[in-house]
Amino acid sequence: MMNTNYDPAITEQLQHRFGKQKASALLAYIDLVLDRNEHINLTAVRDHNEALIKHVLDSLAIVDLPEYKEAEKIIDVGTGAGFPGALLAIVSPDKEFTLLDSTLKRLRVIDEFAQTLNISNLRTVHARAEEISRKPDYSEAFDICVSRAVANLEKLSGWCLPFVRKGGSFIAYKGENYEEELVQAGKVLNKNKARLSYVESYKNVPEEISGHVLLIISK
Repeated sequence: MMNTNYDPAITEQLQHRFGKQKASALLAYIDLVLDRNEHINLTAVRDHNEALIKHVLDSLAIVDLPEYKEAEKIIDVGTGAGFPGALLAIVSPDKEFTLLDSTLKRLRVIDEFAQTLNISNLRTVHARAEEISRKPDYSEAFDICVSRAVANLEKLSGWCLPFVRKGGSFIAYKGENYEEELVQAGKVLNKNKARLSYVESYKNVPEEISGHVLLIISK
């Protein structure tokens, strides 16, 4: 049964795209986050519908990209409360997700939520990206690295690109001012033998995230 706190038009859209079971799991995850948010700071968003738009719809903006569809191993750097990694794991049970963060208490919460909702295709890793990316099990070990609302692109590229295999992609969730960040990140991209492949603008989304883009950076 769908939570009545959510906009029925958006919940129906999720059901149509992903099926009732996955749509229910997405909303259940947000319910868990907002409920636990009263005790541990997981998100600045407090309203259910705002979370549905700013977290769920935003996180899932990547799913139609060919790079995402072809990927098998994905790492989410700076996952926070599991955005986008946990939500992507719900809708893509055939893919393997690693959720990386330097804050252990948030990762423990994600583990608990994953167990509650039976999300079996994700694992959490407590570490700093710049340190663990040098280790053999992580260096160039992923088809895709994603990151959302973590840092500017220059820093983010330095943290994320070492995880990406040659021929893979780093996909950054960004806002309208991404062009300036791209210029600043130029040297880091060159150093990591990476380049901007294309920019994907969000389509048919609510006003709150209409200016957002995905930067697809290929290595």
